[in-house]
Amino acid sequence: MLTYLSRRVAQLLVILLASSFFVYNLEAIAGDPLEEIKLSSDPKKAQTIVALTRQLDLNTPPPIRFFKWLGGIISGLWGNLQMGNARTGQSVAEAIGNAVPTTIRLVLAATIIAIVLGITIGVITALRQYSRFDYAVTFISFLFFSLPIFWVAVLLKQFLSIGFNDWLANPILDWPWLVGFGIVSAIFWAGVIGGDLRRIAIVAGTAFTASAGFAWLLSATGWFASPVLGPIFIGVGGLATALLITTASTGLSNKPARNAALTMVAVGLAIYYPVQLVLTKNVSGWVLIGLAVLTVIVGLLAGYFFAKEDRAPVMRTSAITAVVIGGMIFLDRLMQEWVPYVSNDFVSYRPIPTIGQTNDMITLQLNDEPDFWLGSLDSLLHIILPTIALTIISFAGYVRYTRGNLLEVLNMDYIRTARAKGLTERTVVMRHAFRNSLIPLTTLMAWDFAGILGGAIITESVFGWTGMGTLFRVAIVSFDLNLLMGTFIITSTLAVSANLISDLLYSALDPRIRVGTGE
Repeated sequence: MLTYLSRRVAQLLVILLASSFFVYNLEAIAGDPLEEIKLSSDPKKAQTIVALTRQLDLNTPPPIRFFKWLGGIISGLWGNLQMGNARTGQSVAEAIGNAVPTTIRLVLAATIIAIVLGITIGVITALRQYSRFDYAVTFISFLFFSLPIFWVAVLLKQFLSIGFNDWLANPILDWPWLVGFGIVSAIFWAGVIGGDLRRIAIVAGTAFTASAGFAWLLSATGWFASPVLGPIFIGVGGLATALLITTASTGLSNKPARNAALTMVAVGLAIYYPVQLVLTKNVSGWVLIGLAVLTVIVGLLAGYFFAKEDRAPVMRTSAITAVVIGGMIFLDRLMQEWVPYVSNDFVSYRPIPTIGQTNDMITLQLNDEPDFWLGSLDSLLHIILPTIALTIISFAGYVRYTRGNLLEVLNMDYIRTARAKGLTERTVVMRHAFRNSLIPLTTLMAWDFAGILGGAIITESVFGWTGMGTLFRVAIVSFDLNLLMGTFIITSTLAVSANLISDLLYSALDPRIRVGTGE
């Protein structure tokens, strides 16, 4: 393994060196960074050209300039990283340091949501092959996959920002919306559960009535004007979540897993009010991290306590349920700031923004009166539209890949053998087929996570964010070699690293793969 890693790392370094050399020189000869200045009528044009020529070292041939730049990068190995300055005079390292957190906040959530939802629905469509639900998801997936991101972003601005903000003036759901919501819910659950026509009719009718009635109840009680979860929503939602997680993880027949998951719901309700005393306005991020770690530990301990044998699945089920319950409590505390936020003079009941990373006036206000939850809510509302736009595009790919891979695995001989041994269908799918179907997906997931710091050029432009994608676009347009190479070296390093990580994940997911042994 060590020999393999050494060989692969050496190959990756050669690839990085060659690719960066070609990119640097191709950009250097592609255009003249002084062209606009030469065509201008500025009386100080000559002085500007001389100063910029000296600043960008344009009198030095591009290959030699590249090795000067490479020397600054290599010096980072002993703590003296030199990435040069951008044309604006700002340090490239400083510009990238400011852009990286923005890009991570923008793209990371969308990537994780797309992976989780895409794989989940992909598994369901594979198990419901050629059903109405499968056909519907296939159509939606191809539709989403073909939509241009800039068009999706504009639609989201129009309907989920401007339209929603207008609706907040009188947040009441009329009967067409209630009927529409009920129909969508009925179609979804009837497709997921499936069965004969009688069963489909019962499921669809139940889903329609429950969904439309629940939406009407929320509207009639004014919940949309002052949304909050509270212990009732958390209890009911947690109970449903615990049963769903148990069904997917071990099956409801597994009594220890079911009891452990339900215990986590009870623990969450028991600590709801005490935790509110900890989640104050000036709560520290480290406190939240500590609570998250404690939540996982409690979930694992509960699973260990209830399970007498085969503890791993029970502990996994309990821990996932605990994390979901903890997320609900966190979301509830965040929602408690909704009314103070939307009624703020700088928001004025139009909380969903169409542009920007934060509300500058809210940020200035929070500098005088620190409020973790108000600031977090502002950041969350600014990231909703970009996240939805990026998720829609990525989601479709994961659905199709997961469906195809799982169907291929389900037709293999060892799956038929597992069924012939009398294993339950859930065990066959989750423990045997699903794990092996993930192997081809590891490459796609690794590349997606590697592309996080590459930024989303179009999305950042449409929504007015300044991340790595924006820096890359500005560098190309302005022929700023230092800025271009700064962003390129980071994204290319992540790309080649993702290739290595995906290979290592292959061996972790499939014991038959032995790296470096020729097997």
